Amino acid sequence: MAESRWWRALSLVIMAVVWWGCAPAAQAGQKPREDCHADQLRSSVVEAEIRFEQRGRDYAMVYSDMTVEVPVKDWALARQLTFSDKSSEYRTAMRCLLRGGDNSKRDGEWRFRVPSVTARGGKVTVQYDALAPIRNYDPVQLGPWEIESAGKDRLRFTLQPPRTLQEVHWKKIRASLGGLNYNDRSELASSADENGLEWNNQLPQKIQVDVDLPWQRSFGLSLDRSFLSSAGIAAWWVCASFVIAWAAIRAQRAYPAAPLGAAKGYAQDKNQRVSDTDDRHSESIARTVLQWAVLSAAVAVTLILFIQRQVLPIRWRTIIFVAAGFALVLVARPWRRGVSPAVPQASGPAGAQRRQACAVMAFAAAAAGIGLLVVLAPELFGLPADFDPKATPTALGRFGLALMGLTTVWLWLVAMAAWAWRFAREGGLVPVSWSVKWDKGPVRWTATVAVMLAVVAGLLFVCLWLSNKRQWERVTWLTDQPDSTGHDRYISEFLAGFSFTDLLWIFAHSWVLTGIALFALLHFRIQTRRAQTDRNQERLSLAPEKPDRLLTVALFAFLVGQRIGSFAAAATPFAIWLLLSICSLFMVLSVGRWLSVLGQMGDRFYVQRLSTKKRRHELLGKAHQYRNVIRQLHLADQGHAGDITREQLEDQLHGLHQWLVAACGRNPPEQISVLDVALAWGPEGHWWSNGLYAARVAFCFGIPASVALVWLDLKDPWLWQKFLHEPTGIPDTVAKFIASQVAWATAGFVLGALWRLLPGRRSAVRAWSLTAGYALPALMAALLIRIIDADFGLLFLYLLFVLTVLTLTSIWMDTVTFKEERQFWPGRFALLLSIYQVRGVSGQVTWILVQVGAAVEIWHQLTRG
Repeated sequence: MAESRWWRALSLVIMAVVWWGCAPAAQAGQKPREDCHADQLRSSVVEAEIRFEQRGRDYAMVYSDMTVEVPVKDWALARQLTFSDKSSEYRTAMRCLLRGGDNSKRDGEWRFRVPSVTARGGKVTVQYDALAPIRNYDPVQLGPWEIESAGKDRLRFTLQPPRTLQEVHWKKIRASLGGLNYNDRSELASSADENGLEWNNQLPQKIQVDVDLPWQRSFGLSLDRSFLSSAGIAAWWVCASFVIAWAAIRAQRAYPAAPLGAAKGYAQDKNQRVSDTDDRHSESIARTVLQWAVLSAAVAVTLILFIQRQVLPIRWRTIIFVAAGFALVLVARPWRRGVSPAVPQASGPAGAQRRQACAVMAFAAAAAGIGLLVVLAPELFGLPADFDPKATPTALGRFGLALMGLTTVWLWLVAMAAWAWRFAREGGLVPVSWSVKWDKGPVRWTATVAVMLAVVAGLLFVCLWLSNKRQWERVTWLTDQPDSTGHDRYISEFLAGFSFTDLLWIFAHSWVLTGIALFALLHFRIQTRRAQTDRNQERLSLAPEKPDRLLTVALFAFLVGQRIGSFAAAATPFAIWLLLSICSLFMVLSVGRWLSVLGQMGDRFYVQRLSTKKRRHELLGKAHQYRNVIRQLHLADQGHAGDITREQLEDQLHGLHQWLVAACGRNPPEQISVLDVALAWGPEGHWWSNGLYAARVAFCFGIPASVALVWLDLKDPWLWQKFLHEPTGIPDTVAKFIASQVAWATAGFVLGALWRLLPGRRSAVRAWSLTAGYALPALMAALLIRIIDADFGLLFLYLLFVLTVLTLTSIWMDTVTFKEERQFWPGRFALLLSIYQVRGVSGQVTWILVQVGAAVEIWHQLTRG
């Protein structure tokens, strides 16, 4: 009996210990039900408003404003609302008051700030403001409202507050619908007008309203899911590739012939290039541009199919894109010598090309091998065999996912850099010293570039990590999760998708490579033409030849005109904006051939007055004399001419005009003077030099405009939220600034290159003519914006920025044209006064002030929303 008592007592002790150890675990596994004391909130005062607003073509914005006034003495959790927003008591009280238990549809809800809490007079007032972008018909929970589709072209707004506020008669409920047609399904509205409805002292369960969307808005909401969105982007790449290929083929066929008297394959001295070598190199760079044209279209279609449409699982998509990145590096062949025709002696040491190829391939193969190792052997990193990131992998598994994404992104960055280097080197854009260093130390310089691109990939990863951290905090706001399973799964999902997110971003900005390719091909043609000419003999060119004009116009269309789509909120017809930009600029040039100053003077005038530096110097002297005579005429009109008479001054003007007539062989227009001819020629001897100088000037003048455009984006509260929470928000902002600067520099280059073909006696008119090449498709875009009922203020602001930057650049070039006279004037503005005379300067200043005033007014309207 005693023994049985001992066993019975021991069994009771063991059972007590087991229960004591297991009970907390069982309790931890059960989420305690919160007591929100809903019956204590019936004396609360609640007001709510929902506002519908169209924001662009592709999405609408819905705002929710909610105010809850709670008596402190009635609700047990009221005091907790005034606690720190990091405390669990605060989250519990706010969750009871605003959210409830179901947060499955809260991913689309955004907040500019945490709800403001004010305690005064025994009451606590909570102001809860939220917004949600509506890009499709998926259901969204926004504040106390649920937004869902109610059929074709119709949204339904249903008031569904948490359980704590369902039995409260809400004081005021307002639905501001922006003039849209609606249907009050509750039939309880106290008042209604064309802008919306209002309910007073109603229970929230009965409030429901349907909103009929016009076709513009319904089309925008449906487009995101349709094939048209991806098809439009793919069509742009295909069209862009066609333009690139066309320009490259035209440039190759119109390759300049060797100078007269130089036999093919034979050079008379070391300064003269061999024609057959130039021919082979011309075919090489043209073939490189054609390869990029085909590859860019193929890669764009692949990215759209396998990333945006997600037709393959993550594992196979990773294999495809690692292989594609490695293939892009191999096809780029950055080790190709591509010697510029202007530098024939830079052949490099023996075996340099082989060592460069081995270095590049070794680094690229190592990165591809690491990325594929994670995919093909996931068990080494603790990842599941099916490569499912939702399985919540370990820390080693997350490291493997991050390593896979970083190597894939790095490989694509290397591919883009390899193509840029290939274009620049074959086009003669790379300094000779860089090529020499690359030839002497290929491994060292390959490693340096690899580390730099690894830093870029790492920064992209950091941006993605921070943005996803903010996204998690936004989505899980007010929720308590005792375990970290959901968070770990969330981290695994975004690590698995890191490479795909950034690959889209990287290739979306690869249009810069197109600009480099066209610019390199254009530069190669200029270098080849100069190298084929004896360097002791001056070789000038009045304007770009037809193939060069095509390359120049394509540059303008790609780097300046293609931004119409982004500002017009109409990205789908990007190919249309590209073709319209090319056609409109060719129209301006066709008109300019007959209306430009040098076009009206004729080819004979160019040969006799502009073909050599000595003759151009004589022209500048005549222009200086012309300005002095005009100034003396003004003084004569005021009675301060001195000994010279007006008749003598008029004879001098007649003599200057006869100097023009003698060189033309015909009577030029009476209004054209030697000053107009000098300004029409520009500051440099060759049109290419004019373009480079104008590009540098426009780049500097465009910095304030680029800062203004970026600031305008960040000033908008919603765009600021995207900047902080989007994975590519920060890189996008940096890319927008760089893209704007590239656009200003390109516009300046095209202005300088086509300076002598653009119409207008005054240089500012040339800037207006080139801006017209951008304005014509911009007006078409404005018409489309008007049809889809969107805002075109940003488009017009950008158009004014283009006009202002080009106008300032043209005026600056006029002062440089007469740079030899700077020593006679105290400053550049005084020289400008001398060039334009008082009346001309006043007109130029007035026009610039009008442009700046219009830009400021549009800026003011945009900042006010």
